[in-house]
Amino acid sequence: MAVTKLKPVDVVVVGAGVAGTIICKELAATGLKVVCLERGRMVDPNTEFAMPYAHDELKYERHSDLLQNLSRETLTFRNAPNETALPMREIGSFKLGECVGGAGVHWGGVTLRFLPWDFEVRSRTVERYGKSQIPEDCTSQDWGITYEELEPYYDQFEYLYGIGGKAGNLGGEIQPGGNPFEGPRTRDYPNPPSAPTFGGELFGKAASALGYKPYQKPAAGMTRAYTNPYKLMLAQCVSGGFCSSHGCAMGAKATPLTTVLPALLKEPTFELRTHANVIRVNLDSDKKRATGVTYIDARGREVEQPADLVVLSTYTFNNTRLLLLSGIGQPYDPLTNRGVVGRNYSYQSHSGVSLFYEDKIFNRFMAGGGLGTAIDEFNGDNFDHKGLGFIGGALIEVGSQGAAPIKSRPVPEGTPQWGAVWKKTTAHYYDKYCSINIHGACQSYRTNYLDLDPTYRDAHGLPLLRMTFDFQENEHKMLAYTTEKSLEIAKLMGASKMGVSHRTTGGKYNIVPYQSTHNNGGAIMGADPATSVVNKYLQNWDVPNLFVVGASAFAQNSANNPTSTVGALSCWAADNIKDIYLKRPLASMV
Repeated sequence: MAVTKLKPVDVVVVGAGVAGTIICKELAATGLKVVCLERGRMVDPNTEFAMPYAHDELKYERHSDLLQNLSRETLTFRNAPNETALPMREIGSFKLGECVGGAGVHWGGVTLRFLPWDFEVRSRTVERYGKSQIPEDCTSQDWGITYEELEPYYDQFEYLYGIGGKAGNLGGEIQPGGNPFEGPRTRDYPNPPSAPTFGGELFGKAASALGYKPYQKPAAGMTRAYTNPYKLMLAQCVSGGFCSSHGCAMGAKATPLTTVLPALLKEPTFELRTHANVIRVNLDSDKKRATGVTYIDARGREVEQPADLVVLSTYTFNNTRLLLLSGIGQPYDPLTNRGVVGRNYSYQSHSGVSLFYEDKIFNRFMAGGGLGTAIDEFNGDNFDHKGLGFIGGALIEVGSQGAAPIKSRPVPEGTPQWGAVWKKTTAHYYDKYCSINIHGACQSYRTNYLDLDPTYRDAHGLPLLRMTFDFQENEHKMLAYTTEKSLEIAKLMGASKMGVSHRTTGGKYNIVPYQSTHNNGGAIMGADPATSVVNKYLQNWDVPNLFVVGASAFAQNSANNPTSTVGALSCWAADNIKDIYLKRPLASMV
């Protein structure tokens, strides 16, 4: 196939999601010629997400309108290296975005910072408990960056996305009403927190009675009208639900489409190209410098875009796959525990307690994707792990994401799965239900990794990415422990019936039911090129004019949602590209 070669530009950014749009805006504002390549379509939120279309659950939940078309490209999955991986044919455990804005369009909006412990898991664990506390074959490691270094960039992202919340730790002083376990912050959130829902109030009272400190989760649904630093206006959230998997009809959910893109498109040196599926990062003959990328356009033509600087800011899986397809970095080998690309893939662990009432109405339609009341006493290393046999913890909360009628049909345990009794029961409890969600961390392990599948290929004939993943004993023990703590709270909430959902506390990871879109690792950051793909600035160790930004950089997963950290890392990388890299192009920044 003949390749069309275009004129060189200063920067080519692959992916127009949360990370990519921030990188593009910050670099284009300096006068650099920036081209962003997005494989999905352009989305106009003013028309596509207008009422009543924004609440089309069949379109967005079942038919996955904003998500990746798995008939063209998917991934293969297996639980262990000795198994045969098979393709994921239908969206299930996680939702991969495929449009301008990426997964940041359909996200729910939970915007939690990682704890300081999350960035230094191995060193802090060894210091407090000794090496024996680290699980066997656990490859979790320090990130090469600390919370203190990243804190100003968390702040930058929170003000860019208009996050509503209450500070719990201002400069080391604990603040009433906030999360007392969070890392110190320089200032409060730009917007006030949401009001607790009825379920959140019940949870908060029960948790307080046990001596815990409940707080409202910070979220990206505007609690008041807000204008961000890019002079873009967002409306106040009306708590109409249909946030996760959906666009926002009110323009109140912070996404790349509402917080960055309108300002970015005004930059005279910026160009956005949609339906541009990047298949390779091009290298010079020494494989020490990126010369640009090759992509396939909407007409199926191969196009080469030369550039002085290349930034990969796609989703976790595609960042890793592009490195493997391009021959950048040594692929990870679980047998020898050597190599870096594909190493330390991890996910999120989950459990929960369902509560059913006869005398309470929760009005679950009045909700928001990030709306919830939580406690952090059992998150990270906020509690003594001595003798427990695991590390890490979980966020415990009552969320109010909405009662989408197709997917949300909670019934007590023992209810038939179909028939007249099921119909009667689901109608009876439809709005007499709430749940305690246990959102757990997940460590990285030697046998959990990403590589190229030797058998299956995408629509362009390129190898699919293969995921090898299963939960380990550490996560099973951690969730059993936090589930018991949640049951203690649940018993004080006055439900007539309760049920426990042990989605991770036993058996193997199942890729079929939805759990979270919190996939990370594969191109992790660190201080040692022998165990990481990028340095603390997200600069590739082997190819210094290549930056890889996103959740692919996480060395393991926190219990907290990843988007805030992805946003902070994007602001951090953009700043350091401007302040350090551009002064000495092609030089290592460490």
